[in-house]
Amino acid sequence: MTQTSADTAPAPNANSAVLLAWLWRGYLRRHIGLLLVALFFMTLEGSMLGALSYIMQPMFDLVFTKGETDALWWVGLAIMGIFALRAVSGVVQRVVLTRIAQKSAADLRIDLLDHMMQQDGAFHQAHPPGHLIQRVQTDVTAIGQVWKALLTGAGRDFISLLVLFGVALSVDPIWALLACVGIPILVLPAALVQRFVRTQARDARDLGASLATRLDEVFHGIVAVKLNALEDYQSRKFRDLSGRFVDSQVRAAFGSAVIPGMIDIMAGIGFLGVLLYGGSEIISGEKTVGQFMTFFTAIGLAFDPMRKLGQVAGLWQVAAAAIERLKELMETPIRLTSPAHPVPAATGTPEIVLEDVTLSYGDTTVLNKLSFTAAAGKTTALVGASGAGKSTVFNLLTRLVDPQEGKVRLGGPAVNEMALNDLRSMCSVVTQEALLFDDTIRENILLGREDVNDARLQEVLNAAHVSDFISKLPDGLDTQVGPRGSALSGGQRQRVVIARALLRDTPVLLLDEATSALDAQSEKVVQQALEQLSQGRTTLVIAHRLSTIREADKIVVMDRGQAVDEGTHDELLARGGLYADLYRLQFKDGKTVVDARLDTTDPEDPQRTTFRPGILRWLTFWR
Repeated sequence: MTQTSADTAPAPNANSAVLLAWLWRGYLRRHIGLLLVALFFMTLEGSMLGALSYIMQPMFDLVFTKGETDALWWVGLAIMGIFALRAVSGVVQRVVLTRIAQKSAADLRIDLLDHMMQQDGAFHQAHPPGHLIQRVQTDVTAIGQVWKALLTGAGRDFISLLVLFGVALSVDPIWALLACVGIPILVLPAALVQRFVRTQARDARDLGASLATRLDEVFHGIVAVKLNALEDYQSRKFRDLSGRFVDSQVRAAFGSAVIPGMIDIMAGIGFLGVLLYGGSEIISGEKTVGQFMTFFTAIGLAFDPMRKLGQVAGLWQVAAAAIERLKELMETPIRLTSPAHPVPAATGTPEIVLEDVTLSYGDTTVLNKLSFTAAAGKTTALVGASGAGKSTVFNLLTRLVDPQEGKVRLGGPAVNEMALNDLRSMCSVVTQEALLFDDTIRENILLGREDVNDARLQEVLNAAHVSDFISKLPDGLDTQVGPRGSALSGGQRQRVVIARALLRDTPVLLLDEATSALDAQSEKVVQQALEQLSQGRTTLVIAHRLSTIREADKIVVMDRGQAVDEGTHDELLARGGLYADLYRLQFKDGKTVVDARLDTTDPEDPQRTTFRPGILRWLTFWR
């Protein structure tokens, strides 16, 4: 699968210090108190290994060699105390570090969601939902899991390593130097392996995001998958992605495992050198058995935290691949923001004015010097071919996108001069998609509002004709609507959305083909609810069915991003032109022509399909 620009990663050797600093400033610094507590207990736990190795010398020299009974008791009690302190400190620091890791991951997850919800439509077109879900869930979870291991490795294991090498140096510096003779040999291979792990981990993250996107598309399009018998096709695509994902994960695991393996080889070389050199000193009597056992224990215990630190290095490379992605997302600038000094929103019912508005996406011009006015408190309909720019007008009014030229005004002020919340609180939008959340009908209407009493809610339910079907549902208003409202019919979903818009009670109403996907019976009920909703509001309507806009106060005909005509239904028919062509296409002798967008039927030969010369130009655009 082709990766989007969202997944173009930084260089594999991106500075780890930069990533750590970003995490520290944004998230770990908030938990500085808990970190200090964890550091204290990590220090205590780590130093206990050094104490255990140090106690080996009196145990062997005083107890086992000289047989001192008094030493037996205090050595035994000291060892018991060491293990008790290690146990208590280990429990405390693990609990504290788990809380820090989980809290910082939760904070990052929340900040990511907040940041991405503020991004514009272009951002969400470039970042598929599956990729964003992967970033918010899987990548943040991976960081949370590795964070605890990283802090433990950087804290407890590093302290243990320092203390144990301190004990080894106190016994014999030359022995300690021999034990570490293999470390310089590991520097270059370890750097190469870490680079390899970072690359493989990044590939695994990308493929994991592609898997999430594939699943999102399959489950949301399950009806199309079944109707087109695409089960095998989708399964093959998913199997191919899964295989590549497994391969990248295995390669990353291999790289992570190589580093501790190299440390083991280095440990073997070091022990051989110490045994050959130190053994001769013990035989000659220059060193005691107790000194050798203290050194041997310290070095033996030191290699365990050293191996863990090597594993942490591999884990960090895996986490760094995720952190790079998250840092990139969090630093993506928010393009559509409220102005620094917003003007107040217009009061009352505003008029809508577009003045020479031009908007392009790349090289494609969507609106070209578009100008029209929608009178306050009136209904204005937008008619035109698919791609004429009608829906883009709605996006401009709600500032989901900004034009390159021209002004969009709502009651006087330009929309980009108003605070976003003020602007969007003036508009209610009802579209053919009727998007509902996987929650109850009540919550889909209230959307978190707690200031609505039962009388007001019932009034809205009646006006939107939700009361007509709510009593037939098992749990009434508390019925779960299912994913995207799938438990309700299309007409029921539309009425719930209309009830939501009625409750918002905004002065501007935007209707985007709100009845185009409904059957005749549902359309009639929904149309009645829409008429109730539009009373006293400035209403802008997009409709392909001309029967729904005959009574509009004004109809604006759009073609190729421009307003080519406007007037009432009767005025436009009398003038001829594109609207009249469309009307004759959809209606003939008062009857709707089936699939009127594509053809007409010759009255003299019903079996023969012809194109009327007068409407051929319109058909070219409409199709």
